[in-house]
Amino acid sequence: MVSTIIRDAPIGQILRYLTSNCILKYPEELPDFLAPTAYARHTRPLPKRLSTDTTDVPPLESEDPPTEQVCHLEATVLEKHDSESEDESSIDLEKIQTAKTQRTARTQISRVGTQTALHKSNTQADLEQQFSLASVERGPSRPIEPEVLDDGTILVDWYNTDDPANPQNWSFGKKAVVLAQILIYTMGVYMGSAIYSPSVPGVMSHFGVTIGAASLGLSMYVLAYGIGPLLFSPLSEIPIIGRNPPYIVSYAIFVILLVPTALVDNFSGLIVLRFLQGFFGSPCLATGGATLQDMYSLIKLPYVLSLWAFAATCGPALGPIISGFSVAAENWRWSLWEMLWMNGPIFLCLLFFLPETSSSTILLRRAQRLRALTGDLNLKSQSEIDQANLLPRAIAVEALYRPFQLMLLDPSIAFTAIYTGIVYAIFYSFFEAFPLVYNEMYHFNLGELGLTFLSVTVGVVLSIAWYWWYIFYRVEPSIRAHGLGAPERRLIPALFVTFLVPIGLFIFGWSSRSDIHWIVSCIGIVITTIGIFLIIQCIFLYLPLVYPQYAASLFAGNDFLRSALATGAIHFAYPLFHNLGVDKGVTLLAGLSAGCSVGVYALFFFGAKLRAKSRFAAK
Repeated sequence: MVSTIIRDAPIGQILRYLTSNCILKYPEELPDFLAPTAYARHTRPLPKRLSTDTTDVPPLESEDPPTEQVCHLEATVLEKHDSESEDESSIDLEKIQTAKTQRTARTQISRVGTQTALHKSNTQADLEQQFSLASVERGPSRPIEPEVLDDGTILVDWYNTDDPANPQNWSFGKKAVVLAQILIYTMGVYMGSAIYSPSVPGVMSHFGVTIGAASLGLSMYVLAYGIGPLLFSPLSEIPIIGRNPPYIVSYAIFVILLVPTALVDNFSGLIVLRFLQGFFGSPCLATGGATLQDMYSLIKLPYVLSLWAFAATCGPALGPIISGFSVAAENWRWSLWEMLWMNGPIFLCLLFFLPETSSSTILLRRAQRLRALTGDLNLKSQSEIDQANLLPRAIAVEALYRPFQLMLLDPSIAFTAIYTGIVYAIFYSFFEAFPLVYNEMYHFNLGELGLTFLSVTVGVVLSIAWYWWYIFYRVEPSIRAHGLGAPERRLIPALFVTFLVPIGLFIFGWSSRSDIHWIVSCIGIVITTIGIFLIIQCIFLYLPLVYPQYAASLFAGNDFLRSALATGAIHFAYPLFHNLGVDKGVTLLAGLSAGCSVGVYALFFFGAKLRAKSRFAAK
């Protein structure tokens, strides 16, 4: 498994390019490779290394999978008839056909990633079918015969239903390696926002600026990683590019920028560099979820997305803990150096061990290798054909126009974007409220102030524990027994936890007094965090089920609006809390979140009618 990970990682691809593919070879490039017989039947003339013997089994790469996952390419595919018994001991995934792509009786259907499944879903019926595919137990390995188009094009596909090149078929260990890297990458970038907070007093003193100006170092970083997804998300969907190049190139620039940011002696330069850091760090936000969707099915995706959200939520909360003590002991630049020490090793980890996960890119490269092997120019992947018809204007529309079109023309999307933006802004207002409460009222030092942010981490951990229990014991059995059901069912937890946000805020705001123990206000933050985390999880499951074909644009627009409102919160929170006091200022935010709770109930009860009127929703 390690050798295949390194081969598919950026460093492996660079080494292959420099050596003209002489090292770290794929199975199709090995001398003893025999192409699957399905391709042999459609390819003429037959080259020397293309076998037509029905007893040949091409030696595919092995990743030490369990016995039942070992790839066996059979000479023919057994015909399945309606007269077969319905209570067979195992059900083959290839028996199920998608509504969009009807294949011949001899064609096998392989497991597809979540993003592919959503893209194929034009209607709610299509979506139900994709969930059925995701919930069917794995059957015996069967070969997948390539589809032949009318013009003679042979569509390169996975070799069989257990093809180890398919990210959906990767072993648990390999998926865990990729997941861990995405999580630490996300946490490293998100931590870079609030890690700057303890440095604000030092920046004010060194450059002679006000607190509003010094806070730009935080707000511009947050704004920039909301803008980045508008560019990087569509870029990673282009098959010839894939997921890894945007990750590695942008993250390399991000790490390089950390050095001049820590050394700059000009305030304007500091703010510009912080903005650029946020922009080039944003691919983890733009594409991290897509990478997880490549590997995990619709059924299992909520578990890993909650872990990804854990990294994104706890990153800003852990930043002040890391820099609080060091900035107090050294100077304000120390937090900026800590970002380099943290993100440098993460970058090297991605460079050496992050494999490409986009199935479109993997199949495109396989088609290129098969053409080189067979000399048959008719061998193409579907992604190559789609890419040839992809116009720059279409990419620009999806990147810069579609996210805002969705928010402006669909009330459900507009409400969810505004609501998540408000709760995200409330979260970032804590970075202004906490110093007023714990520094001025309880006389904590910078290090102790950072530790209070652990209450956010506690809230997220408790949320994930309950959320996983709910998905495993309530949602999954319901889907397997009764189907997907109405998308509004995903909002059921939000109906209860939406009130936790104002409740927690009221506790925090009105217990932040020197005569009340500081732990009470921290409990309020825990309660608020539970509400914020679970609301966002429910909404992020709801939106792709209502608008499956626009999922990428939905999240890009949502990311932008969340970051924009959080940027504003960083600047309005300070005068808000100073003019009204922490108690009244937090009460205002609590009232705003309570008003949004009404919208959650409206979305639950009237969502079906809104979907029926929407021009974007799956009917």
